[in-house]
Amino acid sequence: MINKIATTAMNQQPDRKQRRFPRRAAYIIARYTVKEGTFRDIIKNIGATGIFVNTTRGVASGQPIELEFPVFEFENQIRVKGTVSRSSQKGFSVVFDQPIQGLICKEGHFPEIVHESDR
Repeated sequence: MINKIATTAMNQQPDRKQRRFPRRAAYIIARYTVKEGTFRDIIKNIGATGIFVNTTRGVASGQPIELEFPVFEFENQIRVKGTVSRSSQKGFSVVFDQPIQGLICKEGHFPEIVHESDR
């Protein structure tokens, strides 16, 4: 019975090894719109196919989201659409509808991205 409970708990945790593209730590301010409204919060990690947004706001999983944020240059904001895939007390994860092409790692090297401390 204990093994069954442990297995169930493990299955509820996201398996980062299943990600198609790696993610890296980030500190980028994003503007986003969900059914709860339009907000600004911090992207804590980013990859070609998704992000994690650090926030205490209650953002429901499964809903569409539109985001705007800089990736390679502060002056050039990108706009992406996706779905909130997971939500917790620390924030929420988003899976993009289309990958961000410039963030696809080549030969194991993640491209340089902006960081709010560099402003």
